[in-house]
Amino acid sequence: MTLVKVNNNGHRSLSQFVDEFFQGFPAKEESFGFPPVNIHETADAYHLELSAPGRSKEDFKLSLDNGQLTIGFEKKDETRTEEYKTIRKEFSFRTFKRSFNLDDRIDTTGIQAKYENGVLKLLLPKKEQVKETAKQIAIQ
Repeated sequence: MTLVKVNNNGHRSLSQFVDEFFQGFPAKEESFGFPPVNIHETADAYHLELSAPGRSKEDFKLSLDNGQLTIGFEKKDETRTEEYKTIRKEFSFRTFKRSFNLDDRIDTTGIQAKYENGVLKLLLPKKEQVKETAKQIAIQ
């Protein structure tokens, strides 16, 4: 019987191998069809940032239905002419739709949105917390 020692030093784990394999693929925005989002929280609001460079703010659609915020983008088809011929096309603006469930702490009437420098920024203000004041209860 032969004993074989296995030395894993210097070998990559499966997760490292998979990470390295997928590094050469397109960014998540292109491969999954929707842009990445950052969500930040402050004392009075949530701030949602959606990375969508090169788009026009008129092509975004924001809607709120039953506590679900939906952000959509649909690029209108461009008219093509005979004198304008595409030689090479490496990117396109795909249609996407992302939805987020908002909880009861969000003041939906105060939601604001603006698009600047390729980032769609949403302000989701929190409702004011009504704090009950302490009171004395008389014993009868």
